[in-house]
Amino acid sequence: MTKGLLLAIGLAGALAAGSPELERALNLYNLTAFDQSLRVLASMPAKDAAAYDLMGRDYYMQGDYKRSTEALEKALAAEPGVATHALWLGRAYGRRAESSSVFTAPGLASKARQYLERAVELDPRDLDALSDLFDYYVEAPGFLGGGMEKARRTAERMERISPAEGYLAQAKLAEKRNEYSRAEAHLRKAVEIAPQQIGKLIELARFLVRQGRVQEADQSLARAERIAPGNFTLMLAKAELFIKTGRKPQAREILQRYLSAQLTADDPPRSEALRLLRQAGS
Repeated sequence: MTKGLLLAIGLAGALAAGSPELERALNLYNLTAFDQSLRVLASMPAKDAAAYDLMGRDYYMQGDYKRSTEALEKALAAEPGVATHALWLGRAYGRRAESSSVFTAPGLASKARQYLERAVELDPRDLDALSDLFDYYVEAPGFLGGGMEKARRTAERMERISPAEGYLAQAKLAEKRNEYSRAEAHLRKAVEIAPQQIGKLIELARFLVRQGRVQEADQSLARAERIAPGNFTLMLAKAELFIKTGRKPQAREILQRYLSAQLTADDPPRSEALRLLRQAGS
């Protein structure tokens, strides 16, 4: 389920009740006009959970993760049973942890885990929440609540809902254990089950690059491009892999096209393209 669809679902009740300001702010968000969306929301005399939720996502997409958590905390306090509020809070706290000092990162990371776990408790079949929680368990050390056993159990839950996502998670676990043949087999099984989902082909390409098999990675990207020509997520992934494989001029050309494209909130934010452009030496 895409970010934009999740947001539309989360705001459906408020829009149905009649909130022209919120509808306008949502339209601006979907056009990636996050500053304008925030100005509309700020002008609302009374803000409900949906307004705070959208504010939090606007700030998130701008990279202002502190303000994002502050707004999303208010959304969750107003609607404690809504899983998407908790999911985005977990994401925002995770981003804050990534960019904070060694003194504050552990506390922020723990909050990220707690909110992701809460999101899964509130909606046990939400693959986005399960996937984010799985990634946390894989990457975080035990003293922050991570662990391979927790990750394995989460992967099994994912597989019961979506076999392709389950294989993708199993591939990450196998690679973490340095079981590269098994990881590749799981990735190829995920592609076989969901051949039209370009995300699986992108993950396979990333794995192949990590293994030094650049030509095969390019073949996986080319296959994804045939399925979804012009896809913005694929463009950014291709630029990222070109940088990692020493093809920086080509990466810069892709990123410049990305930055001038008409994006939506479902696409990776321009801030990610700018980060890659700095790596590419622009």
